[in-house]
Amino acid sequence: MTSEARLPAHSSQCMGCGSENPHGLQLEVHRSGERVYADHTFDEKHVGAPGLAHGGAISAACDDIMGFTLWIARTPAVTRTLTVEYRRPVPLHTPMRLTAWIDHESDRLLHIAAAGSLDAQTYFTSSGVFVKVDVAHFRQYADVSTIDDFFTNFTRTD
Repeated sequence: MTSEARLPAHSSQCMGCGSENPHGLQLEVHRSGERVYADHTFDEKHVGAPGLAHGGAISAACDDIMGFTLWIARTPAVTRTLTVEYRRPVPLHTPMRLTAWIDHESDRLLHIAAAGSLDAQTYFTSSGVFVKVDVAHFRQYADVSTIDDFFTNFTRTD
């Protein structure tokens, strides 16, 4: 994979990045070296307090952007823990840069970090532990009709 590339969605219906999910965030994620990023604007679908993004929408964006670091790790994994630190209110209709990277990994775990920033100011940070799994995990728990597409996208190298 080139060092700068757009990554495919986890699935077309993914709540975080699926282009066919009208209720989702519809993140468009890119890889740049050992980081992934998306520019996202929270809107009325994500409102919490008037004019501000809901913490749950921010948390979902963090979980999804961190999930894209799996293309860097070259392994599927699932979220075990997710922590979000909200540093300042996130205004609606304002582009935010979401960035994620792998802090470190072991045989079974990935420790991943993320941040949301605007104009060199950090609005939120996140950390998570992801557990590496194989296709059997998804065959046991997920909709098996979508697994082949997911793994085809996951192993794409363009």
